[in-house]
Amino acid sequence: MVLDSLTRASSLPWRSIQELAIPPVLVVAPHPDDETLGCGGAIALLRALNCPVEVLVVSDGTMSHPNSIQYPAPVLQALRASETLTAMQILGVEKAEVTFLNLPDGAVPLPQTDTWEDGLLKCREAIASIKPQTVFLPWRSDPHPDHRATWHLVQAAMSYLHLSPQIIEYPIWDWDKQQQGMISNSTLMKAWRINIQSVRSKKQQAIAAYRSQISNLIEDDPWGFQLSPQMLDNFLHPWEVYLEQI
Repeated sequence: MVLDSLTRASSLPWRSIQELAIPPVLVVAPHPDDETLGCGGAIALLRALNCPVEVLVVSDGTMSHPNSIQYPAPVLQALRASETLTAMQILGVEKAEVTFLNLPDGAVPLPQTDTWEDGLLKCREAIASIKPQTVFLPWRSDPHPDHRATWHLVQAAMSYLHLSPQIIEYPIWDWDKQQQGMISNSTLMKAWRINIQSVRSKKQQAIAAYRSQISNLIEDDPWGFQLSPQMLDNFLHPWEVYLEQI
């Protein structure tokens, strides 16, 4: 079970970054920051090998503080994109390698919804220009609906484009014990780790770039989102956990 794997994460088997370095590599983030939280170490290690890495950010991230007057949606969208570009520069990814789809945060479309075709077209166009051989995706059963929708969008886009890259999935909200749930298809997955000790400080610096998500930068929305220190701790280990279909 995947939840069991996360509980015993420190004893999962290792894989080397060289096994994952089949270029070009695409890292897909449902929201600005997921790529760094889930895959920041892998990104830095891949770039240290001079492996090309592209980053695709699916949603605009504007629902983290929907009631802020100081940071209305267009301002917050620009801020979160700027944070992503700063984080990626720290990890070795240039601005030109980061694409923002700017789909609505909290409403990334699922199949058979009214906005599915438009979202799929945008996703397809972005992926067609990259033709990735390795894709890092959010875990298909992540508790957050945007994460699950992102998985479906990318899978559908790759199917349309007749692409069959190696797929590596990363958990985000399953680390939160309050959101964990029973996952019916988890037995189809295997979990493993990569060692990111050599780039751990870079990952920490990249996470710190997301001030809107980890600090009180936005003070006029008391119900706004902020990653708790306890949640952040799950992404500061000297290793990262990944999942792969058996």
